[in-house]
Amino acid sequence: MKRIILTAAVVLTTSTTLMAQGRPDSLMMTCAQAAGLVRSNGAAVVGTGPSLYDRYVSSKAYCTPMQYIDPAWVATRDAPACNIGYLCKEQTLEFNR
Repeated sequence: MKRIILTAAVVLTTSTTLMAQGRPDSLMMTCAQAAGLVRSNGAAVVGTGPSLYDRYVSSKAYCTPMQYIDPAWVATRDAPACNIGYLCKEQTLEFNR
């Protein structure tokens, strides 16, 4: 019985730890670390607050053909506005009427 309880405790602890890791948080990184994360991975989902996050990219190569890149600025541990990379934005088509 003790073995079952111990095994269950280990499994629950491991699961909780993995779930708690979640996505990288820009507020816990320096500007250089956050920008380096995006640059080294090409694209990364980064949290910018308790329930805020976005996908940041290092170049247009990580966007769809119908998207363009827009510079992205986020708060980090050492900077209120850090250029972390880019956001992929949807192009809009405007028609003259």
